[in-house]
Amino acid sequence: MRRLPLLALLLLTAFPLRAEEAASACVAPGVWADATGQRLEGAPLLRRVAEQPVVLLGEQHDKAEHHRWQLQTLAKLHAQNPDLAVGLEMLPRRLQPVLDRWVAGELSEAAFLADSDWRGVWGFDPNFYLPILHFARMHRLPVVALNVERTLIARVAREGWAAIPEAEREGVGLPAPPLAAYRERLMETLAAHNRPDSAPETAQRFIEAQTVWDRAMAERIADTRRATGRAVVAILGEGHVDHRNGVPHQLDDLGLPGSVVLLPWDADRPCAELDGRIADAVFGLGPSREPVEVARPRLGVQLEAAADGVRIGSVLENSVAAAAGLSAGDRVVTAAGIPIRRPADLTAIVQRQAPGTWLPITVRRGEANQDVVAKFPSE
Repeated sequence: MRRLPLLALLLLTAFPLRAEEAASACVAPGVWADATGQRLEGAPLLRRVAEQPVVLLGEQHDKAEHHRWQLQTLAKLHAQNPDLAVGLEMLPRRLQPVLDRWVAGELSEAAFLADSDWRGVWGFDPNFYLPILHFARMHRLPVVALNVERTLIARVAREGWAAIPEAEREGVGLPAPPLAAYRERLMETLAAHNRPDSAPETAQRFIEAQTVWDRAMAERIADTRRATGRAVVAILGEGHVDHRNGVPHQLDDLGLPGSVVLLPWDADRPCAELDGRIADAVFGLGPSREPVEVARPRLGVQLEAAADGVRIGSVLENSVAAAAGLSAGDRVVTAAGIPIRRPADLTAIVQRQAPGTWLPITVRRGEANQDVVAKFPSE
């Protein structure tokens, strides 16, 4: 029997938000809604979602509430269907043995973080993800490393996919061409990173890099589904899944259609983004109650791990880096006299900078080293 598309099923139980809820947020806290903001009954929604082969839980990596929502949604799906596997964007394929040892109960938290080089490989607070990892271990759910090395993605952005020898592609196959809307969004992203006048070949390589990234994760999801028969619940960035671009599009090409996209919806997120296409369903979050942190110093660069060290992929307009004269393509040699061998090295140094201080940085530009001084604002 042919299944109805998930969105059509969801609309069977949709009903409008109450007036007082609609007045306070696009999606009321604690409420599921479809991609237009129409309220959905949570229990029947999650029962249907749990029957699907792939569920993609998007996130903004630095928001603790997004990760709490992911854990709660994973737990509810597991209650409906205990035959799950969990996919993580956060780690590359080579670290699968570490995840296997974690699930088997062979590693402490400290050992897992050390063996996975979490801070160097991913960088975002591990406390956001450890509850999900503990849930998977408690229930002995396979956890799958979905990603590839950042160096591969950075290399595609520099050289193009065709220039990468097959033996150096980490097993990633030929991606499906991106949809036109996805290409347009990626071009907007490129422009937002202070590269609006990029040459056509640069833009094309940037789009190829993102598409290869999506394809790599989709392949791991599809392989896990076929090898285990389990439903795969993937934890990954929203940009890889919204509007069924990115990973869902690559899954369709791999013969695994019907993946479900679920997103958390922040209280202050613009209602206009509920365009009817952004996801299969969204969950309303309340206003953030996280303690206000002192703003961390920001250099304003996008870093790329490369074979010869750490390169600057782009420089944000009006940033500390832009004022210092740093440029895309610079290879960072030292900061505060300390050698920079990976992006995490520079990030750690910048985050230790006090307001109003100066940071000397040496970069390799062309055939010569160049010294610059990054001046951080006093407030």
